[in-house]
Amino acid sequence: MSLQALQQSPALPSPAVPSCIEAGTGPDTVLFLHGLGGGGRSFDDALAAMPAGWRGVAWDMPGCGDSLPLEEMTFETLAAAAVRLLDARQIGCAVIVGHSMGGMIAQEIAARYPDRVRGLVLFATSAVFVSRDPFFRMAYLADRLAPLDRGLTPVEIAAGVVDGMCGPKASAQTKERALEIAAHLPGATYRQAYACLIDFDRESDLARIACPTLVLAAEHDRLSPPRTLARMAEAIPGARYRCLTDAGHIANMENPATFNAEIARFLQDISRQEADWS
Repeated sequence: MSLQALQQSPALPSPAVPSCIEAGTGPDTVLFLHGLGGGGRSFDDALAAMPAGWRGVAWDMPGCGDSLPLEEMTFETLAAAAVRLLDARQIGCAVIVGHSMGGMIAQEIAARYPDRVRGLVLFATSAVFVSRDPFFRMAYLADRLAPLDRGLTPVEIAAGVVDGMCGPKASAQTKERALEIAAHLPGATYRQAYACLIDFDRESDLARIACPTLVLAAEHDRLSPPRTLARMAEAIPGARYRCLTDAGHIANMENPATFNAEIARFLQDISRQEADWS
């Protein structure tokens, strides 16, 4: 191809920047990454409770909410999308709070872009998904996609599992809110996300996490049991482990006051540590 032809070739479109909601002011930033079936609005309570000097940015994962989907969803492309959002908001580095699948994305960012991570909160998540056995993974994927294949929508699927995600004291309003957010998850994204999830494995990288880290479990979480999070915390140098009582997998919505207090305490500790080092 000639130089002239190259010059006349149309430029490839730039990858899309994910949508987000934002609250708070200040030089310091927290990036909230939701789980599958969630959205930026999953962290409304956390955004409203940002400590002085901190702003919170909660994304819609690509393919969720107002964010355009990825052509190929992998943890590598999801981490790159999160960094594009940081760049677009002119954020050099951030404390990253990742819930469930968002916690896996947070681990991927920490592994690939450690200079962009000021601190990590790994909440109700895992370092490896389901099993390393490829046959088990494919069977698990087929089982999770079967309701879609039968014609159900993601929100209809969520209606059958929200009770199991919540702790025994979750209010009806919390469950309704979770379903309302899940209603914005397209079936195509649901398929993409589960196909991506079954290959996640960053367990061997936990020991290389060098930033301040808080590992948050929830007492009644059956999807990410406290023992799983406790083992993660033991593998991360210097990590703090906390278990939120009277809550399940979506503790940030079930018991926001306790969840937000843990986040605020962690942010204060980061600021204090950095002041001591300077």
